[in-house]
Amino acid sequence: MLLHINGGSMMKRKDITITIDGKECKGKFGQTILEIAREHGVYIPTMCYLTKTLPIASCRMCVVEVEGVDGFILSCQERAIDGIEVKTNTPELFKERQNIMKLYNVNHPLECGVCDQSGECELQNKTMEFEVAEQNFTAKDQFRPVENWGYVSYDPSLCIMCEKCVRVSTEITGDEALKVRFGGYSSVIENVKKDKNFATLGEAAAVCPVGALVDTHFKYTTNAWELKKIPSSCPHCEGGHDVVYEIKKGKIYRTSNEAEFSTMCSASRYGFDFANEGVSKDKEQFEKALEAFKKAKSIIFSDEITNEEALILQKLKEKFGYRLISHDARAFQKFMSAYSSISGKSLYGGNLENLKKSDAIVVFGTRVNDDSPIVKYHLNMASKHQKARVCYMHPIEDKSIQNIVTQFIKYEPNTEEGVVALLAYTLLKDKDIPKEVKELLDELDIGNLSADTNIGEEELEQLLKSFEKKKRFSLVVGADLYTSPRAENIAKYIALLEKYFNFNLIVIPPATNGLGVSLICDLDDEVEGYTIGYNVKGDFTLSALGNGDLDMPALNQQEGTTTSIDKRVVPLNVALEYGGYILNDIANALGLKKEWTIDYTKELPEDKGFKNIEFDLLPNYYDITGKENRGYLLEIVSKEANGSLEEPIESEGIDGAVIYNCNPQEHFSSFTAKSKLLKQNNYLLGSKQFSIASKLQDGDKISFEIDGVLFNRVFKIDTSLKGTIAINPTYDMGLSSALLSSYRFRRLERVGS
Repeated sequence: MLLHINGGSMMKRKDITITIDGKECKGKFGQTILEIAREHGVYIPTMCYLTKTLPIASCRMCVVEVEGVDGFILSCQERAIDGIEVKTNTPELFKERQNIMKLYNVNHPLECGVCDQSGECELQNKTMEFEVAEQNFTAKDQFRPVENWGYVSYDPSLCIMCEKCVRVSTEITGDEALKVRFGGYSSVIENVKKDKNFATLGEAAAVCPVGALVDTHFKYTTNAWELKKIPSSCPHCEGGHDVVYEIKKGKIYRTSNEAEFSTMCSASRYGFDFANEGVSKDKEQFEKALEAFKKAKSIIFSDEITNEEALILQKLKEKFGYRLISHDARAFQKFMSAYSSISGKSLYGGNLENLKKSDAIVVFGTRVNDDSPIVKYHLNMASKHQKARVCYMHPIEDKSIQNIVTQFIKYEPNTEEGVVALLAYTLLKDKDIPKEVKELLDELDIGNLSADTNIGEEELEQLLKSFEKKKRFSLVVGADLYTSPRAENIAKYIALLEKYFNFNLIVIPPATNGLGVSLICDLDDEVEGYTIGYNVKGDFTLSALGNGDLDMPALNQQEGTTTSIDKRVVPLNVALEYGGYILNDIANALGLKKEWTIDYTKELPEDKGFKNIEFDLLPNYYDITGKENRGYLLEIVSKEANGSLEEPIESEGIDGAVIYNCNPQEHFSSFTAKSKLLKQNNYLLGSKQFSIASKLQDGDKISFEIDGVLFNRVFKIDTSLKGTIAINPTYDMGLSSALLSSYRFRRLERVGS
């Protein structure tokens, strides 16, 4: 049985009808005139409007006339009233917009020949559209030097002060780096956090309608119209957001997206140079690969593969009995199985759209700013647009999100089971819940759990109080929970919270395609015998990273699909050529027989929620209103709810200096580590307390081991961190990174002196 569940429902709004240019247009109460016009294909010009932010109302290009109202009306912010008649294109409106364009063009430098925005510039387009053939006034020129802000460059002489970049920096990415420095004609955009060198400023540059903000690496390299655009999806994070590779002569010059509606992670924007290039077919190594598969007992692989490749591995398992090992995906798979035993459904019901509309949010068990930038962006939108209360629960306070967090609750590492039990008790004790659930919660030793987790009961009461009068609740949980030794019981409590507190629940899956892998593959826990490694070190290694026994294509060299955090199956397309063998070649030689890897797309398991749709029929676009038409949404499958909860056990705790495995925001895997543009941060970052506990000085070298993987790091003190915990990145560990299989918090075990 399939359940059509994709997140909590929003309140229904009253239907209204307005007339636009003689056309009857249906809408909802609360929509703006511009929104209704777009839904009905009526064009109203804009320069500053962004669908994903609040109306900016700085350009005045969207003005319309409303019958019975004197003067022009800003359609981007004026709410439509039932029965009004609107005109969008009268001679008076044309003249008004023409004059606006003349103001925009005052002393705008005639640099179109070298401007990076030329050919896709809104100023060029609108100047032509409104027939501005001459300029009959000027203003005194100003000296405005070009500024280099790291990832992006700013030319104030080209800036039209539309403020789109400021809104994205404030409302979407949340770096809050860009501000308007007002001064009349001398006004400019100011970067107030230049020292941070935020890669997220690339999202601000993406919405610039002119050439004022551009990617520094792209500047003066090629003309926009020379680039071929290949639509695809994120190959790095779990967000599955749209990515367009812009290429010329076999080289990716930049990536872009539908910036009006969507936002990219910085890994996609700047980490596009990860292809496995210069590869040809090595027949000798291919034959060795076949021999390796014939004697292998286990296949170990990372989550940086397509759904179709995951299905190939599953079919090889069914044919030859291999054990399939993917540590992160297996942890997530077991977590969701336990969740299903209480929830009665295969997947969490929440989505990002409802997250950004929430006014009360709990984030638990994830360093969300680094683990999932896309989720962080939606948290920020909820904070800025809904004034959401955001409670962040984690052993490490994160200064990078303090501008959106209204309450930080710190707990001890390895006490997540106790934390979730306390959370369930606090939020559900006064709810109408089944008798057996109430009895279980009433029997909890709250005092002991509070002491074990180091969470004060008053902190939880403060959380409960902050949720009063709130209507739209979200709960975001992550990898700290599903890698925990007590993950399965934690998952059951999470399901309980979703079920009885009406949370819009999101479980952040492993990047890149951990969700897809967990649904498609029958994964095993332990490695046995001779191993094949796919992007992981094995006895015989298939690698898109190089340094393996047989080369494989990277995700920007393949056709296929991945599965996003929003449970959306989205397409990947080939941006760069690849001349070597692929997994499907091996599968065919072993007897599976498919001409193309994408022949498996329509065979993805329907009993897991996938649909019987051919790859070439998958859509990949946004409509003019911002509705996403990319791939398809998984169906949520009903499950037998036969699980039972256990009381939390007392945690063992982690004494002494503690390591927390977590990658920085721009990095997810060894593929982002290949990027020449992304800043590399592979230090062991710890607090002063950690420095004392581990007897380390700033700049010292240290070696330690986790799950058999040896790390050699330089230690750096980070004064924003507290406690005896240090953050350790794993993205730069090459073919070894996916071998990490344990809880993210570990006691520091030094190797050598």
